[in-house]
Amino acid sequence: MSEIYNENSSDLNIKDKAVMFHKEGKNCAQSVLLSLEKYTGLDSDLAVKISSGFGGGIKSGEVCGAISGAVMVLGLCGHEKYAKLIVEDFKNNYGSCLCRTLKGTYHVSCDELISHAAELVEGVIKNGNL
Repeated sequence: MSEIYNENSSDLNIKDKAVMFHKEGKNCAQSVLLSLEKYTGLDSDLAVKISSGFGGGIKSGEVCGAISGAVMVLGLCGHEKYAKLIVEDFKNNYGSCLCRTLKGTYHVSCDELISHAAELVEGVIKNGNL
């Protein structure tokens, strides 16, 4: 297990765990993917590497990294059919799915987006729907 975990991280809910990873320097995709590790079973070091290029809207302001991380988790857990609904949820709740628009136009914090994405995905995994 990676050094990104501490003895208190297992006591946090998914939203708080995702934000904790972000505050520790992980990008949005990494934060969502790592926060849901108990469902994916993905090694934390591998998760960080796989999702490293997806922060900042694939480093170009495009699709929000929190969405990218959420879709990775959905795929790993066999729920990829909900990917489009995650995008639609972000558009309905925040006005866009693009990093540059979410941050630049609507001034939504990454922490809010990360916690929302992690909570959405956990709901899909637990309940089989959004």
